Amino acid sequence: MHIVFGANGRAGGETARALLALGAPVRVVLREPEQAAPWSRLGAEIAITSIEDAQGMVSALSDASGAFLLSPAASSGNPYQRGDDVGLALASAVRRARVPKIVALSSVGAQHEVGTGIVSTLHSLERHLAGAVPSTTFLRPAYFLETWEEVAQPAILDGVLPSFLAPERRIPMVSTVDVGRLAATLLLEDFVGQRIVQLAGPKECSANDVAASFSQVLGRPVNVDFVPVEARALALSEAGVSPQVAQALIEMYDGIESGLVAFDARLEHRRGSMSLIDAVSRIVSKHR
Repeated sequence: MHIVFGANGRAGGETARALLALGAPVRVVLREPEQAAPWSRLGAEIAITSIEDAQGMVSALSDASGAFLLSPAASSGNPYQRGDDVGLALASAVRRARVPKIVALSSVGAQHEVGTGIVSTLHSLERHLAGAVPSTTFLRPAYFLETWEEVAQPAILDGVLPSFLAPERRIPMVSTVDVGRLAATLLLEDFVGQRIVQLAGPKECSANDVAASFSQVLGRPVNVDFVPVEARALALSEAGVSPQVAQALIEMYDGIESGLVAFDARLEHRRGSMSLIDAVSRIVSKHR
């Protein structure tokens, strides 16, 4: 049985669907019973628990042949403390349940303890999970292409794509579809020990490239609206992001600009197949 945390999120959901498509038995771990029906229809087992329920976590992981783990993004409070608490809880749960194999979702830049903002919570996750089970894979994907869905509405309605990324700077980006496919593959592989696998999309992309893809899909111009550093806190506040989480996100973009949020050239590096235009098409289709 393969256990998938975060199935109602982007990466967790794609991982569960990829495993089910391969015919693997899957149990998704959900917070609320109301979230269960779609997964039951797909053939997944359901476990209802939360990171705060230690025994519930162990029960959800019972009889696991492998588990996909992630640290949910904090919506409020101190994201660093939250990340540390989640890492401790997950490590304790997989040890107590004697899970033989985990694939843990991390991020590009997680090799650094500081200077990467919200990404440093995943450095903490890796630290807590290291050595917790016999087979451990830390999956470090690039910037999610689906992150652009958060600003899809102004792009679709007004032809304006807000961006904290410099318009012309190309960085690795990857679709969560590719993340899920690779996570499923890694869970099904025979591997003992600890490894880090980095994942990018077919090619590096810039905000200008993303805007051009929106233009192509929509059939009308879409231009990047670069948000300067001094305006980012207000922009995030207006979007409903709490001050502490906003600061951590701003520091992540600072880390991208400084080059800290980048792949480690010494580590294994794979590429997915989902193109930028296909990812943007999927985003736009959700808003039509």
